Formats: sequence, structure tokens, C-alpha cells
Amino acid sequence: MSKGSDVKDIRLADAGRKRIEWAEREMPVLRQIRARFSKEKPLKNIRLACCLHITTETANLAITLKAGGAESVFCASNPLSTQDDAAAALVKHYGISTYAIKGEDHKTYYRHIQAAIQHRPHITMDDGADLVSTLQKGSRELLDGVLGGSEETTTGVVRLRAMEKDGVLPYPVVSVNDALTKHLFDNRYGTGQSTIDGILRATNILLAGKKIVVAGYGWCGRGVAMRAKGHGATVIVTEVDPMKAMEAAMDGFLVMPMGEAAGIGDIFITLTGDKAILRPEHFRKMKDGAILANSGHFNVEIDLEALAKMAKTRRPLREFVEEFTLPNNHRICVLGEGRLINLASAEGHPASVMDMSFANQALSAEYLVKNNRKLEKRVYAVPEEIDREIARLKLLSMGIAIDSLTPEQEKYMASWQEGT
Repeated sequence: MSKGSDVKDIRLADAGRKRIEWAEREMPVLRQIRARFSKEKPLKNIRLACCLHITTETANLAITLKAGGAESVFCASNPLSTQDDAAAALVKHYGISTYAIKGEDHKTYYRHIQAAIQHRPHITMDDGADLVSTLQKGSRELLDGVLGGSEETTTGVVRLRAMEKDGVLPYPVVSVNDALTKHLFDNRYGTGQSTIDGILRATNILLAGKKIVVAGYGWCGRGVAMRAKGHGATVIVTEVDPMKAMEAAMDGFLVMPMGEAAGIGDIFITLTGDKAILRPEHFRKMKDGAILANSGHFNVEIDLEALAKMAKTRRPLREFVEEFTLPNNHRICVLGEGRLINLASAEGHPASVMDMSFANQALSAEYLVKNNRKLEKRVYAVPEEIDREIARLKLLSMGIAIDSLTPEQEKYMASWQEGT
């Protein structure tokens, strides 16, 4: 058993281990990286603090990092996303310090982050930038030994770029989220499927015939809109970016302002990374029985404090569903306390999607160890060679072969002399 951990119930470890092994079946890229890491030990003597969703897929990343020689401490990046059996298994069966309890309160959440920081990491691994921001705001004495970090999600990258712009980013960070093998698959296919999964598990409603409002048409919004349409729903997209709004319209979705969509929608799903996307002016227009879900990283996209103040009454209806009754007697149901619905009421992304995301994390950690002295205090994209290697390994695991350029083709693509 690892030293220093805080999990819900260590007796869940055996069940967690089985589910971790089940997830591993769908993570062939990470398995191939783990095999190499076991031989080469590229992370030997490196301490990592990892603030990620503690799931069976994350557990496979943790095992891979340990195989590479790293000493890691894991904590949750969201109070509702932890799978308690996976956390227990990490501690008992894999000897990896883990601080994560599903449903932990705000104080416990940040106490767990502090526990990870006190590990004095050389590398941070974030999903939402809470490690970086906590180090910067309150634990600056621990920054000296940090070589760099990586960031998993869009919301975290937005925060990190804001820190870079303000000149306060304390060390170089690799944006795993910007890797093509991450956001094209994780954000679109992973979020698309798992968000719908979370909503269905929480509500058991029929999506066919419903009007679903998708707030934000980034890669996550694209995925959710595509899957909702596949279920037979009429999809309405709201956006502030004219290019994304145009793309949504060309993809066949209705596009309108939220003020207009608020009175039409049956289900609202926020995926913007910004705050107060659904607020009082929208709540007042919503029809009786409207369902609100968030699949953005933080629970700020639905103004829950304002909704609570407006409501005459509020009550839990079923697990992960809370009903707010407004003065006009219209009932609005909020799913998963406004937190990431795909992890609050479901199991998050399928393992085959996280395989590529966490392969990026593992290889980015190796990259930071080898190249940190060359890097400035900036947000960097994942190097193209890492992205292409992950794609190569994924294709290899799928039994798919592709063409190679002939010498003549390579010469043509590198020249300008040959014309029409």
C-alpha cells in the first residue's frame, strides 16, 4: 500500500482492480508505451503531481507512469468525477498515492490538491489547471523544482494562456488538449458519447423528438450535437463565434441566441468553458420540465446560485437530479449539481478514447524531462512527432496499414519548379 492517501473505502480496491483491467483492454497505445517505459525508465527519479479525473482509464495512465520510473501522487480534478473503487485500487494494488473521494466538499478538494503539491513535483499534470494556479497563488516556495507541466482540457488551457499573457505562468506547460490525437477524438467522440450517456443514466428519458440546445460549438459541442442528432433530437446550437455558428448552420443545426432558444428547448447542455451561460433571463423563459446539464469542466456554466434564489422550492427527485420550482410554477431540473455530467452520473469517456489522450500525457511527461531546459515559461503545443507517433501506434493496434510517399512524391511536395 502506498504512503499518504485519502480514499473513500480501501475495501473497494479488488472491484476497482477488475475494472482497471477491463479498461486496459481498450487502451492498446498506452500498453505499448508502458512496455517501452518499463525497459527505458525515462521518468526515473521524477516526481509527478497529477490532478486528473480519478477513473479506471486514469489508473492505467498512473500505472504507465510508474512503469517509467516516476513517483506519482494523484488527486481529483473534480469533486464528483472520482470512481472510488479505482482510487482504492491505485492505493492498495498499485502502490500509488491517491487523494480522491467522490462527492468531496470544497475544503477536502483543495486539501487533496495541497497533498499533491506537497509531494514537491518536478512535473504537474492538470485537468483544469488547478495545480498550476494553486502553486502560483499560494505555494510559490514549491515552484523551484518544477520542470514543467501538462494540461488535459480546454478550460485549463484557457486559464494557462491567460496566465502566460499576464506574465505569471510559473513554468512551461504542454497543452495536451491541442494535440490532434486528443481533441479530435477525446473532445468530439468521447464527450459526445459520454455526455449523452450521463444524461440518460441520470434521467432515463427518450431523446428522440426532444429539442436539445447545445451551448458552444467547439469540438465538445460538435460531438454532443452529432450524437444528439443521431438519437432523433432536434438540435439547436448557440454560439458567440461567427465562424463556429456558421459551421453549425452548415452542419444542419438550428442556430440562434440563447435568449431565443431558452423558450424552445427541452434539454440544455453547456460546453463553453465560460460562466453564466444559463442565467436568470433564460430560466424565466424556460418551459416547465426543462432539463439543464453541463459538460464544461467547471460548474459555473449554469448560474446555480441565481437559480436557487429564484426558486420557490427545490428538491432532489432521483440521484443526480434536482428540481427547482420557479414562481411561475415552471420546474427546472439540474443534473449532477451542474458539474461534468459525463463523470458525475456516468463513467466518463470510453477507454479507447482516453487511450490516446493519456498516451499524450505520458509522452509529454517524457518530453518535458528531456527538453525542459530549452523551454520558456509558455504554453506549448504537443510536438508533432508525438502526435504522429500516437496515431501510428493506434493504427498499428487497429491492424490498419497506410501508404507511404514515393521518393518522387516527396521530391514533388518539396519543390516549386514543376507547374501545370
